[in-house]
Amino acid sequence: MTDATQIGGSEVWLAEVLPRLLELGLEPFSAMPPAAATGPIRERLRRAGVPAFTYEKLEELPPADVYVVSTWAPPSLRKMLARLPRPVYALVHDQIEMFYPFGLRYLYRAGYHYWQAPLLRRADRVITVSSWAAGWLRRVHRVTEVRAIHNGVDLERFRPPAAGEREELKKSFGLSGRVALLPSRFALEKNQLAALLAVRGLEGVTLALAGTGPLYNPARRLARLLGVGNAVFLGHVSRMPELYRAADLLFFPTFGENQSLATLEAMASGLPVVTSNIPAQKELIDDGVEGWLAPPWPPRGLRARLLEALASEEALREAGRRARARVEARHTLERTASELAAALLE
Repeated sequence: MTDATQIGGSEVWLAEVLPRLLELGLEPFSAMPPAAATGPIRERLRRAGVPAFTYEKLEELPPADVYVVSTWAPPSLRKMLARLPRPVYALVHDQIEMFYPFGLRYLYRAGYHYWQAPLLRRADRVITVSSWAAGWLRRVHRVTEVRAIHNGVDLERFRPPAAGEREELKKSFGLSGRVALLPSRFALEKNQLAALLAVRGLEGVTLALAGTGPLYNPARRLARLLGVGNAVFLGHVSRMPELYRAADLLFFPTFGENQSLATLEAMASGLPVVTSNIPAQKELIDDGVEGWLAPPWPPRGLRARLLEALASEEALREAGRRARARVEARHTLERTASELAAALLE
C-alpha cells in the first residue's frame, strides 16, 4: 500500500511486481488514496487480476497476513505503523542519502537520521531496492531488519532499437544530432542545472529533457538565460520506451538515487550511460564498461566524460550492449518478484 496521490517510481513498481506475485502463488492487493492521478495504476493492476482498493481511513483496508507500506511522507509511515495490524514491512524506494555539494549532504543525512530512520527501526522489516541502500541503512542509521530486493525492468517493453529505428524515432520526437537523454522529475536532486551547463555549446549534441515537476518552468527559463540552445524540453512523455530507443545515451547527473528505474530502463534499451559516481549508480554501472562515471558537481567533469563517450561510436555501441546484458543477467522483473515472494514467505 502507498500514501501516493500521484504516480512515482514506487507506484510503477507496484504495477509491475504485484501481478508477478500472483503467478508465484501469493494473493496480493494494492491500496492507495482515492486520487485521480493514480487511477491508471489501479486500472492496470485490476486488468492484471490484482484487487486495487482506495482508502481514506486505514480502518477501511482489508485484512492481510503482512502489510507492505511505501510512503512518500514520514507522517504517513508513523500512522501506518501505529494503526495497522502487525507485521508491517516498510518498502523504501526513496533516496536515503543526497550527495549534494558544499557539505549540504550532511544536513540531509542528519534530517533522515532523526526524522525517517527511527520510524524504519519500528517496522518489522525494511525492504529496499539496492544492496548499497541496505548496507547504508544498517551502518549509518542502525536499521537492522533490512533486506535488499533489487529493481527489475520489463525487457520486452524496453529493448534496443532495430536497424534504422533510432533515426526514425528521433524525427518523430523532433530531435536531431547525437541525443543525450535526461528523463526525470524536475527537482533539485535530479541536477538538471549541471546537465545544461555540461552540454552548453556542444555542436551536434542535443540534450533531451523529459519529465515534469516543480522546477520545469524555472529550468526552461534558466536554459534560455544561460544560452543553452541545444536543450529540448519535452515535458511529460507517454512513449518512454520509444524515447529511449531514439536516444544515443543516457545523461543522468543525479545527486541521489536508491536504484534508478530510469537508468535500468535505459540500459535495457541498449543505451550507454553517463552518470554520477554516487554509490547507487556505481552498483549499476562499472566505469568504462556499461558507461562513464563522474562527480555530479561541478559540471566540467560531467562534460569531459560526455565528450569521452561521444568520441567513439564503437565504444558507445559496446557500452550499450554491455548495459543490456547486465540488466538481462541481474535486473529482470521475474527476479524481483521471486526475491520479494521469498521475503514475504519467510
